[in-house]
Amino acid sequence: YHRLNALMEMFGHLNFTVLAFPCNLFGLQSPEVNHETLNILKYVRPGGGFVPKFPVFGKVEVNGLNEDPLFTYLKKEALPFVNPVIGDIKKFYWSPIKVNDIRWNFERFLITADGMPFRRYELHCPIDIVEKDIADLL
Repeated sequence: YHRLNALMEMFGHLNFTVLAFPCNLFGLQSPEVNHETLNILKYVRPGGGFVPKFPVFGKVEVNGLNEDPLFTYLKKEALPFVNPVIGDIKKFYWSPIKVNDIRWNFERFLITADGMPFRRYELHCPIDIVEKDIADLL
C-alpha cells in the first residue's frame, strides 16, 4: 500500500491515478465488509495510521464465475497472464481456475490515459519497472 501512495506522490499531479479493488479470493485475506476497508488499512494492514492517496473501491471478484467484467476484459482480451506458475490452489477461493486468472493480491494493470490496457504486472514485478512504464506513458 505504501508503494501505491508513493506512485501517487510521484505521478498524481500528472494525468495518473491508482485505483484499488479489494478482493477476498486470495487466502481469504480481506474478509471485511466494504465500510470497514479504510479502517482496516488505517489500523491493521498496513496500519500505523495509513491513509490511501488513491480511490479504494468496494470489494470485487477478479476471478471465477462471478468475476467483475472489467477484470474479464483485462485478463482475457487485453493482457493475458504474466506468470506461468498458478500457485497453491488450496489458497484460491474461486472456481473454475483458468490460466489467465490473477494469481494473488497486488497484481497490477497499467491503463493508458485514453483507457487502453498497456501492461500487466505480476505480484513480484519490481516497482521500478512499473514506475518507468508510467513515466514513459506520461
